[in-house]
Amino acid sequence: MAVKQDGQGERLLMAEKDTISMQLVREALLESCAPGAPSQALLNRVGIDPAQLDQAQARVPASAYAQLWRLLARRCHDEFFCMDPRGLRTGSLAFLCRSSMAQPTLGAGLETALTFLGLMLEHLQPVLVRQQSLAEIVIGEPQDAPRRPFTYFTFWMIVHGVACWLAGRRIPILAIELRCAEPPFCDDYRVMFSENLQFGRPRTRMIFAADCLDLPLKRTPEELQRFLAEAPANILVKYRDPDSLARRIKATLRRLPAGEWPETEALAQQLCISASTLRRRLAEEGTTYQALKDSVRKELAITWLAEAEVGFAEIAARLGFADTSSFYKAFRKWTGSNPGHYRSLILPHDV
Repeated sequence: MAVKQDGQGERLLMAEKDTISMQLVREALLESCAPGAPSQALLNRVGIDPAQLDQAQARVPASAYAQLWRLLARRCHDEFFCMDPRGLRTGSLAFLCRSSMAQPTLGAGLETALTFLGLMLEHLQPVLVRQQSLAEIVIGEPQDAPRRPFTYFTFWMIVHGVACWLAGRRIPILAIELRCAEPPFCDDYRVMFSENLQFGRPRTRMIFAADCLDLPLKRTPEELQRFLAEAPANILVKYRDPDSLARRIKATLRRLPAGEWPETEALAQQLCISASTLRRRLAEEGTTYQALKDSVRKELAITWLAEAEVGFAEIAARLGFADTSSFYKAFRKWTGSNPGHYRSLILPHDV
């Protein structure tokens, strides 16, 4: 962590940008490379210090992790870290993108991509389901022991990264459910995908607003060439939630009841900057303090809607709404769905 100080004496704690936890490096090596000297040589080739493998808090540049991904893919002839009996042979990502971008809409492009992945992989069989205003990608898989969390998240990294590239913008994820137990590290996954990760669920799926599926696709062969030349580094960092002032403010809001959220002046004072500087910095990141508060309210609402025992009136009160109807109106604005429909989708086996 480093402290940045400008000419006005403002001090902002700046988080480390565009890095990946060493935990993910260990996961990548687990099945695709035997332990010992060979893996050390691979790490040295991409500029990762093998001595850091045993350091739980160590981080590496996302670019180095991307180089490792590409190197392992060439070595194993598999772009999925050898985590499936069939795997994704070299060139799979390129074929997936080329065939998907030829479709008219994101929905059709995703259908094409998921069909291809289902043909290539043995254990992961994804399908796209549209449920009125919500959409979900559900992974069908053998009902034995769940896959490793890293397996699921690598799959989502590919699917979500390609979907964002096809659409030309980040596709907001409302929730990701996983059959596996929660791993000891999740921070990177929450940055890449969503704060709302739920483990130990009956099936593995990603939920998002269905209106994204109607976005037109207008990618060109030249854009595809650039995308593939930079992959997977661009997937790792371009479409994730940035490690930024906005993200740190959201983390602060999550720790407080909605009724205790500071006003702009009080928040600026906590950050040791002026209110005008706070507004300017958030504007530079493409957001506002009000938008951040709405974003956290949406995250919390989605989390509590997954808890069948928490009623709509209680959720509205927790979020600081005057009444349930105000909460309903806000939730529909945030997600395109009403809370009851979302709950019926997220809890089909629980209610």
